[in-house]
Amino acid sequence: MSKRRKFLLARIDRLGDTILTTPIPRELKRSFPGCEVSVLVRSYTKDVFCNNPYVDNILVWDDFSRGTGKIFALAKFLRPYHFTDGFMILPNETLAYSFFLAGIKRRYGTSRKPYHIITGTKALVRDHEKIDKSEAEWCLDFVKAAGGTVEDISTAIYLTDEEKEKTKEIKKRLSSNGEKVVGVHITNGGSASNMPAEEYLRLLNLLKDAKNMKIVVTDNQLPEGVNIPEWVEQININKSLRQAIVNFAALDLLVSSATGTMHICGALKVNTLSLFCPLPACKPSLWGPVGNRARFIMPTLHYCATKCNNDPKNCNFNGEGGINAELVFSEINSVLESF
Repeated sequence: MSKRRKFLLARIDRLGDTILTTPIPRELKRSFPGCEVSVLVRSYTKDVFCNNPYVDNILVWDDFSRGTGKIFALAKFLRPYHFTDGFMILPNETLAYSFFLAGIKRRYGTSRKPYHIITGTKALVRDHEKIDKSEAEWCLDFVKAAGGTVEDISTAIYLTDEEKEKTKEIKKRLSSNGEKVVGVHITNGGSASNMPAEEYLRLLNLLKDAKNMKIVVTDNQLPEGVNIPEWVEQININKSLRQAIVNFAALDLLVSSATGTMHICGALKVNTLSLFCPLPACKPSLWGPVGNRARFIMPTLHYCATKCNNDPKNCNFNGEGGINAELVFSEINSVLESF
C-alpha cells in the first residue's frame, strides 16, 4: 500500500498572492484522494483559508528572516507533521532549509537559488515573457510537478453558513430598495499603479447622484487627510480580514486597483472593475482575478510609451491617456449594465 501523501503549501507573502494559491488544495484533493493538505501562511493571511473544505491544517508562522536559529525553529515546528511534499511558492532561504531539515522528502520551489540547489529542491522555473498565463495557473504547476492534474484554476474563499446569513443581512441593509452595491477601494499598499486618493474622491462625487447604486468605501484604513463624504458608508474600517471578507461578499461590484481586495472579490465571485498597468510584469492576464466576471481599465499605449517610468508602484495614471475619475465612472455604468 502506498504511503498517504501529506502536502504542505507555503505562501508567505501578500494577501493577493495567497488568494491565488487557493486552487491548489482543491486540485490536490481531487488528484490524490485521501491525501492531507496543510498550508503555511503568515498570521494576517490565515483567514483566506478558514472554512476551506480542502485544507486540513492552517499553520501560522511569521518570521522567515535569515539565521540558523530561525531555520531550526521552523524545522522543529514542521517536523511532527511528517509532510511528504512541500511547495514553496515564494523563494525563501529559511523556508528551503527548514523544509529540508523537517524531513520533507519531495520539495518544490520557483527558482534555482543556491539554497535550492544545496537542499535538492526541484525548481519550477517561470518565463512570464514567453508564456502568458495567470499567477494562479503558475501556482498550479506545483500540482502537476507532484504528479497531479488540474481541472479548475478558479480561486475560492469559503464562507460558513453563519457568514452567508450575515452577508445576506448586510446586502439587505445596504440595498433596501434593490440598488446595486458598489464598493470603492482607494488604497493598495503601494503594490501596484493606482489613482491618487484625490481622484477617488472625485469619483465618489460623480457617483453621488447615480441612480440604482449604493456606494460604499471598503478600505480598512485610509491615509491621513483623506476625508470620505458623510453620505458614503465605510464598511470595513477597523474590521478584521474575515469580517471584511463577509462585507465584500455583499457587493455587486468592486472598483479598485490591482490589489488584494480585488482578489478577495474574485474568490467570492463578486464582479470587479480594476485599474491595471499593462507592463508585462503587471498585466491583467498575469495578475487579474480568476473565476469571477472581471473588467479592466488600462492607460493608453501612448501614455505608457511617453509617461511611464517602468515603475508601476510610482505610477498614478495622471495625464492625457491615463486613468481618471470620469473614465472610471463611465466604466462603472457600462459594467453594471453588462453584468
